[in-house]
Amino acid sequence: MGYARRAAEDYRMIGDGDKIAVGLSGGKDSVALLTALAKMRDYYPLKYSLAAITVSLGFNGFDTAPLTALCEKLQIDHVIVETNIGGVVFNDRMEKNPCSLCSKMRKGALYGKAKELNCNKVALGHNRDDCVQTFFLSMFYEGRIHTFSPVIYLDHSGLTVVRPLVYAPEKEISAYVKKDGLTVVLNPCPVNGRTQREDIKSFIRNQSKKYKNFEKKIFGQITRLPVAGWEKDDNGKNRIS
Repeated sequence: MGYARRAAEDYRMIGDGDKIAVGLSGGKDSVALLTALAKMRDYYPLKYSLAAITVSLGFNGFDTAPLTALCEKLQIDHVIVETNIGGVVFNDRMEKNPCSLCSKMRKGALYGKAKELNCNKVALGHNRDDCVQTFFLSMFYEGRIHTFSPVIYLDHSGLTVVRPLVYAPEKEISAYVKKDGLTVVLNPCPVNGRTQREDIKSFIRNQSKKYKNFEKKIFGQITRLPVAGWEKDDNGKNRIS
């Protein structure tokens, strides 16, 4: 919650009266994000409400019951969006690199439902490790210096996307989930663990063995480099670009 609150304050992620849709995939990051934001409601200086949205990709074996139970415990409405995204990506399109198309379609379904629920913001569970990995993915596979922004406004939908866990290391999120006894739902995607992102994770692990605090230093550079969404104002404070 400390990481989430600091990110929320640094990048003005939460405004008074916001209704925030949390993308609840069932992975550790989204489960931790929902729990942290729910608990923050008790003491955060600005009042906001939450809704949880799970986009089902149509794979067999995806059990949403634990997620609904968590939402009931946290007193948050849980909406499940049923789709056939998995079938489109793997059967109809037979994509060689399915992650990009799947991500676009999942976000489209998530943002559409968020608008239906009259939410003005969507919170995603990307963490510090994800940010660094995306930085290297963009560099190696796209030839550009880029990663996702902590806050971004989507003109086409009128929604603002926020990432409150962007300061949180993945290992600390895992420890938080384990300590709180939160249930994580298995990802049924057939390419889970066999993607370009996994290759980048391996690269980062190898570099971390050679260079002390490698990942932390790269993240520090991201927050200081002229990367969209990470700029600072004239007083050195973080701001939304």
